[in-house]
Amino acid sequence: MNLLRILVVDDEALARSRLAQLVRECADPRCEVVGECASARQAADWLREHEADAVLLDIQMPGAPGTALAAELQRRERPPAVVFVTAHGEHALTAFDLDATDYLTKPVKRERLAAALQRAARRAPARDAAAEGSGPVIVVSERGRVVRVPIAEVLYLRAELKYVTLRTAARSYVLDDSLTDLEQRLGERVMRIHRNTLVARAAVRALERRKLANATEADEEGEAAEAGWAVQVAATGEWLAVSRRQAGAVREAIEKA
Repeated sequence: MNLLRILVVDDEALARSRLAQLVRECADPRCEVVGECASARQAADWLREHEADAVLLDIQMPGAPGTALAAELQRRERPPAVVFVTAHGEHALTAFDLDATDYLTKPVKRERLAAALQRAARRAPARDAAAEGSGPVIVVSERGRVVRVPIAEVLYLRAELKYVTLRTAARSYVLDDSLTDLEQRLGERVMRIHRNTLVARAAVRALERRKLANATEADEEGEAAEAGWAVQVAATGEWLAVSRRQAGAVREAIEKA
């Protein structure tokens, strides 16, 4: 049987530490603490990049309350089980309106935590071999639902006005993330070809000089980009402008691929 993966969320470091230790000592179900976060926002960011079967979640924290995170998680296709852990008993009704698995009051008793984790184990999303091997994803909020886009399907990302467009072979998505943050998260999987564009290394088919009808209005040096370097994206056949500043690095990356 797989270990139950637990994320502990509490703004107090001592409370997180104690709760994490109790989780590790639980014999049934067997658990592992896969992460600890000090706020609802930090936990939301963590859950975009990692998986947890259950979240032990404080309610009253600086910034967004735990109930806001629980509501956000319920919009997921496969939400983790949520167990609220709080010093305040008056939030119980709200917690169960959010379909919480259990509601524990501090200080948490070992036996009570074990019972909550048993309930969480029964409610946690089933893990199968396909899900375990699906690889990292980018989570996109779209029309009130959450879409998990496998990073392996990303062709390019382009900043436009206040948003970033993520392109796969099938369709485009709009992200709130900054291009710089996405570049850091994706690492060597992508290369920057322009100040507003990242391209997946595996998606580049060709690099050549050409005149683009849809080229960026101006190069990074401020001159009109009537003709210049461009890369062709596999799967869609699109040509994307490469800035003069990035052309050498892009050529080198393609030659090494």
